[in-house]
Amino acid sequence: MAAATQNAPIAQISQALVDFTLNGSFPEENVSSLALQPEALPEAIKALADAKAKLQAEVHAINEETADDVRAWQTNAQSVQDDMLRSKALANEIIKASEAPAVSGKSLQEAEAKAAFLVRELNYNAQVQEALKGIRTVNRTLDEVEQARNERRILDALHLLERSWNELDAIPVSKSCRAVKLLDIRAFELKSDVHEVFDHVWNTLINVDIVNHRVSISSSRQDEPMNLPDAVIGLQAYKEVDQRMNQLWQNISEAVLAPRMDIQQPTLPGIHIADNVMGLQGSSDKSVKSLFTDLEQVFSFLVKTLPPDLVETISSTLLPEVIHRITCVWLDSAVPSSLNDMEKFQEVIALAKGFCGTLRKLGFSNLGDLQEWTDSAPRVWLSKCREAALDSIRTKLSQGLGTPTRVEKIEKQMVSRSEGQQLTASGATASADDDHGWGDAWDDGEEDASQEEQTATGAKKAPEDGDDGTDAWGWGDEAADEEELREATKKTAQEEDDDPTAAWGWGDEDTNETAAAANPKQTNPEQPATRELTLKESYSISSLPYPVLELISTIAEDGAALTQDSYANSPVAAAAAGLFSVPTLALAMFRAISPHYYSPIPGGNMYLYNDVTYLSEKLSDFASGWKTRTDISKRAQTMLRLDNDVKSLRAFANRAYTNELTLQKSILRDHLGSEQNLLQQDDAESSVSLAVSRVRSMALTWESILSRSVWQQAVGSLIDALASKIIGDVMDLPSIGQEEAYSIAKLIASVEELDDLFLPSKLQGFGTPKKGEIPVTSQFASLWLRLKYLSEVLQSNLRDVRFLWMEGELSLYFTADEVVDLVNASFEENVRTKEVVREIRGNPHPRGGGGE
Repeated sequence: MAAATQNAPIAQISQALVDFTLNGSFPEENVSSLALQPEALPEAIKALADAKAKLQAEVHAINEETADDVRAWQTNAQSVQDDMLRSKALANEIIKASEAPAVSGKSLQEAEAKAAFLVRELNYNAQVQEALKGIRTVNRTLDEVEQARNERRILDALHLLERSWNELDAIPVSKSCRAVKLLDIRAFELKSDVHEVFDHVWNTLINVDIVNHRVSISSSRQDEPMNLPDAVIGLQAYKEVDQRMNQLWQNISEAVLAPRMDIQQPTLPGIHIADNVMGLQGSSDKSVKSLFTDLEQVFSFLVKTLPPDLVETISSTLLPEVIHRITCVWLDSAVPSSLNDMEKFQEVIALAKGFCGTLRKLGFSNLGDLQEWTDSAPRVWLSKCREAALDSIRTKLSQGLGTPTRVEKIEKQMVSRSEGQQLTASGATASADDDHGWGDAWDDGEEDASQEEQTATGAKKAPEDGDDGTDAWGWGDEAADEEELREATKKTAQEEDDDPTAAWGWGDEDTNETAAAANPKQTNPEQPATRELTLKESYSISSLPYPVLELISTIAEDGAALTQDSYANSPVAAAAAGLFSVPTLALAMFRAISPHYYSPIPGGNMYLYNDVTYLSEKLSDFASGWKTRTDISKRAQTMLRLDNDVKSLRAFANRAYTNELTLQKSILRDHLGSEQNLLQQDDAESSVSLAVSRVRSMALTWESILSRSVWQQAVGSLIDALASKIIGDVMDLPSIGQEEAYSIAKLIASVEELDDLFLPSKLQGFGTPKKGEIPVTSQFASLWLRLKYLSEVLQSNLRDVRFLWMEGELSLYFTADEVVDLVNASFEENVRTKEVVREIRGNPHPRGGGGE
């Protein structure tokens, strides 16, 4: 303890000596009054030596750091000193020379050169001195900038920085000078430091907490020397006004506006403002009125708390985004797609106009789409109606075809008796109008009970079990004649077993003519030749035509209502004319996208054909009835124009039907070898079997979709495509052997099994085929008999071919050249062959037919 007490005065004395030596400071009285003991001297000397060593180390370090600069300054100073000595020596020589007269012109020139050199040296020295003064001035200014930065005097620091740059520019030294470079680097670093301080002050005055949905804006703070107007000047100095404000509006939008305007959320928060803080609090409804109220608070708060220079940027940055959300989300969702809720729509228009007025009072002018929306309510409403109509079409199509429905097609035609019998055989349903004397004309005055039940509207009379379907037409009296005709045909076939033409009932025309002559009722000239029939056919449609028809009817009714006096003051009354054009757009949309939804479904194109056909018929009826309505204005009657749409729908329906047939025909051709000859392939039999199966499959698919007449045409077209491929491939063969001919006939026979698709009993809907009934395939497949005759020719000898040509009906389906080609390909060339060929060529039209 005593040693410690004794060492304390010695340490104080040593420190006092060091402080005095280094800083020239005198010790305190309690130290200076201490007695100086001999043992304190070594310690004091040691402390001085340590201080000296430390000072030398610092000096050495400084020397090391500034060695280059010091050496440069030493070199420059030595150079200046040498120049001054030379200048002094020259001056002395000049004085001496001036005291003695010039001995020659050479001495004078040397004196003038020395004088000019001295002037240049003096100017250089003056410039160096000026540069050194400028460097010192800039360095002092940067010291002041650093002090202002530390004291957070941002504006002073910026002004001083600007002054330092001006002073740097004024230094009469090249910018590549090391000293100037160092000063410029220091100024740039100080600018960055000042910017960091400015960021801190800015974030203190304007704070946006995105996570907590809170915005705080203060004009000034007690702990900060800079206020918000000064901060604007700082932004301008750094040229960051646009960048900083874009970020500010983005943060405010993300923190407050976006959550408040997100209409997709189940609940929306309200906006609360207290003092200088704005944030989300509580809840708000999804009405446009509440939204405009909250937005008015937001913009009023910003105008009140921000300097005018910053408020001006709202119009170009924040306001367009907000207005886009208002118009595209809130206002568009408030626009009704019909005349329903029109009162609410008028309220929304009034609220939008009021909000525009409030923004103008706050000083905003860039209202853009919002002002246009309020000024063009009819166009906005009409656009919504169009959008809703098109979207409705898309939505309905995307939901699928739904449950099919059977509908009836009723058509009136003038037909003859033979045409009526053909319609009956093909399964059509018809009724006659009693007012036209149907029974009197064709039933010899006898009225059938089934005819009494038929009305002028053409109600369908379905045939009963066991009936042949003709009773509904009033043709029951000819049943006996037809039975006699069939017996006669059967008898003829038995008597002429060796005649190949008998197998096809050739020559029946003569029997028919005989039977007609024996029946005076059929040839009575006093009876009318034609009758008006109401034909009925049923076919399937999907569920899609109904909503399309309902949509068009609703739009037309709204358009008609807008032309009434009750809507004269409505803000959307001017949209009446445009509303009547929406059905055309909706139908165009249906035509454009419906193939995408129908095609993938089996029989989809045929459903599309039926649906569009049904649509065209109903729209045609709707348009006709519209023009005769008395509960709408004359203007509304003339505005609805659907004639062109009906024509387009009919053409579109035909394209759908044609496209489906084209597709199926392409598939059939692919099954049959496409461009290759079917008969030259190893798997010809399986290819034909596959093609026949395809025809049956499509016939079964279409049977529940198409009407009977369209089904017959479609299936007949497929059979024609199949027959055309086989006939063409046979005709392309250069030669046909006997075995090959029978193979081809076998292939044709497998195709001929499709005859059962066109049995009259099946076409009439009885299901069970009748014994001995003759298929009517040839009525719907024009190449059917041509295919049959081709098979006959391939299986016949020369005598039979000649008979088929001269006595039969072969010439009605083949030309002479085609038959000759078949003969040449099938038979060896000999006298008999040449004779038959010559006879065929010499009589190209034995029955008056031209071939096909």
